[in-house]
Amino acid sequence: MTFARFSVGSAGKGGAMQNRLRVRAEQIRPTFIAIAVAATLAIGLPGYSALARPGKTEILPDLRKAWDDYNRATIGKDIATLATLVTDDYMLVNSDGSVQDKASYLADFRLPGFKLEPYKIEQPLQKSWGDAALTGGVFNLRWTQDGKHNRRRLRIAHVWTKQDGRWRISYTQLTRVPE
Repeated sequence: MTFARFSVGSAGKGGAMQNRLRVRAEQIRPTFIAIAVAATLAIGLPGYSALARPGKTEILPDLRKAWDDYNRATIGKDIATLATLVTDDYMLVNSDGSVQDKASYLADFRLPGFKLEPYKIEQPLQKSWGDAALTGGVFNLRWTQDGKHNRRRLRIAHVWTKQDGRWRISYTQLTRVPE
């Protein structure tokens, strides 16, 4: 898949510019792909989805296990497990619009005084297409940071990819839900 082609010359300053643009395109390609996959999955592909509607629990068993493992590891601040469940190029888009990579995301769990309360995913969603999948839903996120209790109602969407026979999250989007 070609992400972008820039034609700004091949010699002198133009050649240097072309190389910088090519490098930049390579750096943002995983982000672009994750966003494109998330958008495609959100829209849906007729005939290629398995949707778990409220009241139904139809989900791929190995994806269900990975999702459950992720939720347990998140609540339990199990950084080692979380590190294996997210890809090296993982991207998290927070509900305030900030973006985190894998290292930054995992570092949050090491913050002193940071504790998540157990949560339950409502309106669960799961769609899958071969080695790609989308999971999500709505939940009440409650946490303590520096002695202050916080709460947000959020919609979450995870883009999963199956690598070496196991499901891993490559992209997560959090969006605030009006209360």
